[in-house]
Amino acid sequence: MDSKRRTLLTTGAAAAAVAAAPGAFAQTAKGGTAMPFYEKGNVRIHFEDTGGSGFPLLLIPGGGLNSTIAWNAKSAPFSPVEEFRKEYRCITPDMRNAPSGQSSGPLEVDRPWDAHTDDQLGVMDHLGIKRFMVLGFCIGGPFIWNLLKRAPDRVVAAVLAQPSGVRKEMPTLSYDTNMKGWGPDLVKQRPDITMESVDRFLTRMYRGASADFVYTVSRDFVRSCQTPVLVMPDDSPPHPYVVAMESVMLAPKSEVSLFPWKEPMDRIPVALRQVRSFLKAHRPVTA
Repeated sequence: MDSKRRTLLTTGAAAAAVAAAPGAFAQTAKGGTAMPFYEKGNVRIHFEDTGGSGFPLLLIPGGGLNSTIAWNAKSAPFSPVEEFRKEYRCITPDMRNAPSGQSSGPLEVDRPWDAHTDDQLGVMDHLGIKRFMVLGFCIGGPFIWNLLKRAPDRVVAAVLAQPSGVRKEMPTLSYDTNMKGWGPDLVKQRPDITMESVDRFLTRMYRGASADFVYTVSRDFVRSCQTPVLVMPDDSPPHPYVVAMESVMLAPKSEVSLFPWKEPMDRIPVALRQVRSFLKAHRPVTA
């Protein structure tokens, strides 16, 4: 068989393999990390999976509604994948409709938080993962509370780093910021989405029933939550210290990091030691 024919047959076999598995188009990133897609209907979620035999750790990047895999590597106070990939199987998704990411889907104006939680749980289901831990930055805080509400039997323990919440003196901050930034950027990319839809989406997301606390759950829920949580407070406009500490005081199985933990930078390794100890203490033997 000549080399040209062999190449054509090999390429054809690879294409057939991809066609046989439309829900998971994989590519390999630097270092051998799998970078596949999870698909369900018209939702397509790009995610990174470090593989390995460690207990699953879902990582939710910060960056608000522009939450992407790249944020964890470039903008996070520490790189969670680099810190934990040797001990855990780290799974990180691009958020649906993050303008700088590769995930897409409909803008579900009537259930904004739950739509994204569907995506997170869908990725874990796609990977065959029943139980997992989760570490989330910024918007990851509200998402974690929603995961704990939606799937309490699946989330073993959670770390909320610089969690988002409602600052009493700036109650419309998240809505206003996304109407000026995320919304127009998304509409430029998606002619099927209008600013009217963006307004309805953000209103439901950031000005709804829990828009005086952590956006996704009530104080009564946090008070009743039996999942161990470690909160790492921040104190910036979108990450209010008061709300983070209120969740610590309410949650019956909460822990809190030192504060401030991001600055000076030599405090970050100390905070990471606590995160590592917390995860280890609650890590099951099997998923």
